[in-house]
Amino acid sequence: MNSTLPQIHSKFHILVTGGAGFIGSNLCETLLTNGNTVTCLDNFATGKRENIAPLLSNPKFKLVEGDIRNLGDCQKACKGVDYILHQAALGSVPRSINDPITSNEVNVSGFLNMLVAARDAEVKRFVYAASSSTYGDSKSLPKVEDIIGKPLSPYAITKYVNELYADIFSKTYGLETVGLRYFNVFGRKQDPNGAYAAVIPKFVMQLMKHESPVINGDGSYSRDFTYIDNVVQMNLRAIGTDNKEAVNTVYNVAYGERTDLNELVGLLKKFLSEYDPKIADVEIKYGPNRQGDVPHSLASIDKARNLLGYDPEYNIETGLKEAVKWYWDNL
Repeated sequence: MNSTLPQIHSKFHILVTGGAGFIGSNLCETLLTNGNTVTCLDNFATGKRENIAPLLSNPKFKLVEGDIRNLGDCQKACKGVDYILHQAALGSVPRSINDPITSNEVNVSGFLNMLVAARDAEVKRFVYAASSSTYGDSKSLPKVEDIIGKPLSPYAITKYVNELYADIFSKTYGLETVGLRYFNVFGRKQDPNGAYAAVIPKFVMQLMKHESPVINGDGSYSRDFTYIDNVVQMNLRAIGTDNKEAVNTVYNVAYGERTDLNELVGLLKKFLSEYDPKIADVEIKYGPNRQGDVPHSLASIDKARNLLGYDPEYNIETGLKEAVKWYWDNL
């Protein structure tokens, strides 16, 4: 766990939507460790019961099984809540290309339901997972919050619409909102299975089985890979700030360095071969570029540093070491 996490007052009751998912379950765990009361809303479409199984015996933890597409479920989950960390969404660019309707129902209609429920419950602040995909076809690097391009996928459209709705709710209803544009988050509890698995857990699992990972393209595409504890830190800072200039806006959540896919696989092989030397000899294969992918992604984190005091502790190497150890112990 991150040793520099900001302290959030333990008297708060916090709702984490998608709380059984990868990011959500890490947030639930940290908030409970801090003494907060936590409600988790999840329909287990992509979340996993095993992610929250250790939390169910905690008297300060409550699970609400429900769907953000149902306004009644959202209202039920928001009762008595001080803050909301909205993580529930259908991620993945390819998933949204294959099924844009469901992505829109969850990510747009579900998001609007949560905003309405948050407004009606008079929560103090609504912090939500935005996405680096919002930068779309913008060529500028590093990515700065107020310069975006046109979206390149249905998923990217849904996450941009979230930002527009949050802005309107803050201006029209006085609901404090903070959007966090996540950049390629990775770490413990991220699912390596399924058609839409993220690249790091998928490659880790393949390498552990001595199977050849397939890189989309020539491996030169680069990402600002961001370890989970940096993301947890940013969520806590978004809840905890009393700086009025720091709310009703969006932030990049990243480390501020980019790593190409060839470098990434090299690091994974290096760290995994400490557990199994044969992994060093696994061959890497290459396939076509993936539709909707942005070639390069790199975040400026100056705004988060200046307004929220964000100070990411884990770079790609220290984060991957932690992630690889977790996968080795748990897969």
